[in-house]
Amino acid sequence: MPGSIRPSPIAGSWYPREPGVLRDDILRYLDMADVPDIDAKPVAVISPHAGYMYSGPVAAYAYNVLMKRQYSTVIVISPSHRAYFPFVSVWPDGGYETPLGVVEVDDTMCDCMMQASPVVKAEKKVHLAEHALEIQLPFLQVVLGDFKLCPLLMGEQDIDICRELATCLNRCIKDSEDVLVVASSDLSHFYTYKTAVDMDTKLARRVEACDIEGLHSDLSSGASEACGAGSILTALLYARSISRCSVKVLKYANSADVTGDRSSVVGYMAACIY
Repeated sequence: MPGSIRPSPIAGSWYPREPGVLRDDILRYLDMADVPDIDAKPVAVISPHAGYMYSGPVAAYAYNVLMKRQYSTVIVISPSHRAYFPFVSVWPDGGYETPLGVVEVDDTMCDCMMQASPVVKAEKKVHLAEHALEIQLPFLQVVLGDFKLCPLLMGEQDIDICRELATCLNRCIKDSEDVLVVASSDLSHFYTYKTAVDMDTKLARRVEACDIEGLHSDLSSGASEACGAGSILTALLYARSISRCSVKVLKYANSADVTGDRSSVVGYMAACIY
């Protein structure tokens, strides 16, 4: 595994540091997530990225549909919360570390993405403090076991970059049955419970219909919100480009369902694209 290892900055805060506790928590979330049978192998999932005590039970719905599936590579697309940059950043080699071990980076896939478009660039610094990509990895480690990672951070999420990134995915994913795309995103932030549910329900309906243009319009107007809007749009654009844009929203909840505080909530959604 040549290259540098990106250490976890969030183990022990966003999720447990102890491997046994972390694995047990994830298995418990997965056990509670009752999902429908989906015969087709998913090409992508949408999963939230808050601390596990808030969004872990929702994320488990996305990952439960991957149980007993195998993928050689997982491409995780995440927004950047702590740094702005006008491109998509990839950690191109080495690995990403969690308490469950190091996930090896698929340097061949990363190289292909960078060769496919100048919008994808190797910039490790912006990955070091970001939580939204890493938070997906322990679930993937438990559910899939062995896989390689292509970690992508979107510093800019406008629709043109989403389209370009989706084109890169189409060019570089040779077998859509063997490569999974994970779109990391929470939904609306800091509205009252009722307003959040209204906004998030509208987004979920657009996603489930694979209505990319309607979703983009709603996001642009503020009718809906998602901090990883670019991740979701990119996953849907890629799926549509390979004629695999059937979508099932598996679970919605928000932070009030955990805290009881309905005055200011964050929304979480799990969905499967197949």
